Amino acid sequence: MAEEVKGWTGPTRRQAERFDLKTPLDVTVLRSGIPDTVPGRTVDASENGLAAMLAGELTPGETVGVQIQLPVMPDPLRTRAKVRYQDKLRCGLEFLWLSAEERAAIRDSANGGKAEVIASPGAVASKSEKRKAERNTEKEPTGKQKSAASQQDDGQGSGQGSTGKKPGNNQRLAWVFIFVVLVVAIGAGIFWWRWNRGWEDLEAGLKSDPTSAADRPQAQVAAEVMEKLLIHRVEPVYPAEARRANMQGVIALDIVVGRDGAVASMRALNGPDVLARAAMDALRWWRFEPYRVNGEPAVVETTVAVEFKP
Repeated sequence: MAEEVKGWTGPTRRQAERFDLKTPLDVTVLRSGIPDTVPGRTVDASENGLAAMLAGELTPGETVGVQIQLPVMPDPLRTRAKVRYQDKLRCGLEFLWLSAEERAAIRDSANGGKAEVIASPGAVASKSEKRKAERNTEKEPTGKQKSAASQQDDGQGSGQGSTGKKPGNNQRLAWVFIFVVLVVAIGAGIFWWRWNRGWEDLEAGLKSDPTSAADRPQAQVAAEVMEKLLIHRVEPVYPAEARRANMQGVIALDIVVGRDGAVASMRALNGPDVLARAAMDALRWWRFEPYRVNGEPAVVETTVAVEFKP
């Protein structure tokens, strides 16, 4: 990241090149001896560590388990890392150990898997062409070579016909390899597109299906009542764009809280879009105790306010 992040107390000089990489990950940390998994996504990564946006806060210096879903690997990459900095939802992790294959997978994932697709078929084609050129420029056999070729012709037919099959075999293998690599690349691209589109829909607060009658709010609850039921609050990240423009103010949002206490939907009622989006990103992770109507958890509607100050 270009700018210094609050909470980072170590040296700022990086030891490895960073790659732009956005992919899902889970971070597991022990809370009072009980494993707690925090979901999120990567922002960028290197062979030594990564930066990520998480749905919770970590403590710098603690050791955590990391599980990353890389597009070029069939199974998630699992390793351990140390928390180097934490700034609200953004954190930096340093890998404690990675194999050479896992380091290569991170580089290939940042490239969308294209490096392997381009290099491997080209290498096969180059070797095939080189063999063709060598066969075309061979000198006429003399002496013992002619005798050996004659004996081979008696047992298996002409030597020229025998060697003539190799270029065809190599070409077929090259085309089969290219086809397999292209199929894998297309499959990885489809997976990446579908995941990225789903994440964008989530960030925009969109719902693909209309709200059913069972999920409609059963009551309108005052903000001060719901505030007493709030059990987990995540503060919004102040956008750099808003900070440069010295934007400040209070964003009011109309939200629907489900029976499980999670925020089911939200709508900003005022303010600049950049601040409204930051407020909505934080509200996704808020949790309330279920509001009860006649003793049963109910879907309710309420209003919350989020303040931004430089």
